[in-house]
Amino acid sequence: MGRWNAIVFDLDDTLYPERDYVLGGMKAVASWAEAELGIPSSHGFAELTELFEHGVRGVTFNRWLGSHGFLDETLIASAVHAYRAHRPVLRPFREVPALLTSLKREHQLGLLTDGYVEVQRGKLEALRLTPYFDAIVLSDELGRDAWKPSPKPFLALLERLGGPAPEYVVYVADNPSKDFLGARTAGLASIRVRRPGGEYSTLQPLTDAHRPDATIASLGSLEGALLELPAPAAEGWGAEA
Repeated sequence: MGRWNAIVFDLDDTLYPERDYVLGGMKAVASWAEAELGIPSSHGFAELTELFEHGVRGVTFNRWLGSHGFLDETLIASAVHAYRAHRPVLRPFREVPALLTSLKREHQLGLLTDGYVEVQRGKLEALRLTPYFDAIVLSDELGRDAWKPSPKPFLALLERLGGPAPEYVVYVADNPSKDFLGARTAGLASIRVRRPGGEYSTLQPLTDAHRPDATIASLGSLEGALLELPAPAAEGWGAEA
C-alpha cells in the first residue's frame, strides 16, 4: 500500500449505512406531521418507511402528504426541513474505525461527500469520524455546481491534503452514477464498495468512464484491494477485484 499517498473516502453508504439516516429523518417527519397535521406518528412512519422500501426517491413527501390530502408546496417544504434538520443517531460500519486507524499509519486520509452542508456536518458530528481525516471537503461548500461528478471537489481535496499527485490517490465510494467519473476526471484511482443490499449495489456504470478501477464487497477487503490495484497505465486497469 506504500505507493498510495492518500486514501479518500465517500461518506454515505460507504462509511455508514445511509438507510439509518433516512429512517431517522422519516421519524422526524412523522413527528412533525402528528403535531401539525394530526397524522399519528407511528402510522406516518410506517407509511414513509414502506415508500422507501419500495424504492420511492425524490418525491416521497409529495406522495405521502398527497395520500392524506395535504399536497401543498408549503407543507412539502416543511416536511423536507424536518427531515434535513433532524439530529441523526448514526454508527459507522463495524469495520470502519479499525480500518481508518490502520490506514492512517501509512497514508493521508481524506473525506469527500456530496449533500447539503448542514446535513453532512450533522452526519459527521454523529459518526465522530472527523479526527481520522487529514482533510475534508463537503462539495456543497464549493457551490452546487461542484457536486459530483464534477472534478472540483476532488481537486479541492487534493489541495487541502497538501497537493499529492492525483495518480497516487485512491477514492473509495459506492455510487457508479457519479463517484468514479469525478475521481477519474480529476486523475484519481477509484475503488467501489458494492455491499449486497446497498442503495446503489444493483446500479451499473453508465459508461466506461463511470467504472471504478476495482470493486470490493465490503471495506474489510480494502487493504488487500489497495495492494492489488494496478498503476493507472497498467494493462487491465478497470478490472474488478
